[in-house]
Amino acid sequence: MATNATTSSVEPSPDPAVQLDVLGDECARTILVSTSDGPKTARELTKRTSRSSATVYRRINNLIDAGLLGECVRFDEGGSHTTAYEARIDRLEITVDADGIEVVRSLEDD
Repeated sequence: MATNATTSSVEPSPDPAVQLDVLGDECARTILVSTSDGPKTARELTKRTSRSSATVYRRINNLIDAGLLGECVRFDEGGSHTTAYEARIDRLEITVDADGIEVVRSLEDD
């Protein structure tokens, strides 16, 4: 497997409503938690969520669009590769006040 160097930065979310909507889904949360310890393929995530592959791919796309999940390439010992997905956050802070809702996330950047 390939090893990626990561650096952390804090950046405000461009659209907190999108992130909160995505996190309201149990399957999406399971995918995010499952990928927090390293990249997982869609097949591995389908097994972990016990959902159809179509549902898992929809949730993966939603998480990517919300900036919470990223794609990477995972290599095996034989040299073949596959697309895998990895959480792009370490922490998420939600602030609610008279000005609205703000979501601030700690990101891991490649």
